[in-house]
Amino acid sequence: MLTRKQHELLMFIDRHLEETGFSPSFDEMKTALDLKSKSGIHRLITALEERGFLRRRAHRARALEVVRRPGSAAPPRIEMNEEASPNVVQGNFGRPAKQDKPNAITLPLFGRIAAGSPIEALRDQGQGVDVPVGMLGSGEHYALEVAGDSMIEAGILDGDTVVIQRGDSAENGDIVVALVDENEVTLKRLRRRGNSVALEPANRNHETRIFGPDRVQVQGRLVGLIRSY
Repeated sequence: MLTRKQHELLMFIDRHLEETGFSPSFDEMKTALDLKSKSGIHRLITALEERGFLRRRAHRARALEVVRRPGSAAPPRIEMNEEASPNVVQGNFGRPAKQDKPNAITLPLFGRIAAGSPIEALRDQGQGVDVPVGMLGSGEHYALEVAGDSMIEAGILDGDTVVIQRGDSAENGDIVVALVDENEVTLKRLRRRGNSVALEPANRNHETRIFGPDRVQVQGRLVGLIRSY
């Protein structure tokens, strides 16, 4: 069963696809549902994906597909194989790698974590990175290139590629991708201190930043790291 907002968003996307041939932007969806932030749309889309109503196409901006409408039967599970389209993501936010790399999955590489670059703005990069299957858990994943030295004491260096499990929650002490004030993305350790949220660097030359709980939105949790020598 869908919530009212989930149903409204699904039907809006469906109408927009029929009228224009492509899915609406996050701003259009936010306006249509009268929400204050894109993070609310992000959570609704994730919920609709998990329930089998929406499918997201990899490496393409504004590429949502309505799989089924409320009241229709759930679609049969589609297994990926050589006949399947490589642009359709099944199961997690990555597609099976080529047959010569059976133990790897290609994840979308969104870009560099830098101030003023929200995750949604980085989405259409058209690049990917091969990641060992054993590094990934359940759910959706993506990769980001690290910019800066704020996490070097956690072994995360400038130019490293981090593997992120997408989600909007994290445990105290997790290293997360955090969206601050809806316009800045940073990779930091998350600490909750009463009614505040602290984003801690792993570099004694950088300062911990403290925010109100409504100013920080978790967009994923660090699960792996790839380094080129």
